[in-house]
Amino acid sequence: MNISTDMKNDTLSLDIENPLHCPLTVIFRSASVEFAEQLDSVFPVIISQMSDTQVVFMTNVPKASLGLTMNAKLGHPNSAVKNQVFAFPFLKGKRYSIIQGYNGSFSHNSDYSRYAIDFDLSVGDTVCAAADGYVVGVIKDYEQGGNTREWRDYANYITLYHPESNLFTQYVHLKHQGSFVRVGDQVKEGQVIGISGDTGFTDGPHLHFNVLKAGDDGLISVPCTFLKVDGAELNEGVYLSH
Repeated sequence: MNISTDMKNDTLSLDIENPLHCPLTVIFRSASVEFAEQLDSVFPVIISQMSDTQVVFMTNVPKASLGLTMNAKLGHPNSAVKNQVFAFPFLKGKRYSIIQGYNGSFSHNSDYSRYAIDFDLSVGDTVCAAADGYVVGVIKDYEQGGNTREWRDYANYITLYHPESNLFTQYVHLKHQGSFVRVGDQVKEGQVIGISGDTGFTDGPHLHFNVLKAGDDGLISVPCTFLKVDGAELNEGVYLSH
């Protein structure tokens, strides 16, 4: 995401470019109470995929006093989502068990992860796209993990957007440098996208697979349906063959 600010006299221009193949919800904040009210009258703003917009304000607050900060979230929270059937996120011919399903007590107990599925892929196993889509996020530089929440922000993962349904999928705990795709790539169902690992908040090597929709406060985990089984049936210990 690219942002530029330009102030001439009493006119402030905010130019926002969205280079992703998904909408972005953008919010600006200001340290100036006076200008914050102006921002709140306009933001959040939805920037469509692969597009840009300009927002112009008239203000007497000096630029140095504005104290602007920005937050961008994936997706449009008011967009309708459609049901979508997903393929398993691993190679055909492989067989894996579930180590944590819906509402799992270890880590599937928040709005962001409630309906995630953990497959027992080993470090080095192949991860595949569960549906056609676009790569809108890649984190790949972390090297370690642990079983306490202090490690939560240190996972490598890939985020895909699926325009057909307005849903996102995430593939988490990937190996260091374990992504084969880049932001902007178009991927097909079953395409190899990464290598499983053990980074971030994890109690052992596995693939954390999550289907999400955009919400007012960010992405929200939603129930998923696979080609052969409903996600609600995937409890700990269940084995699956692709």
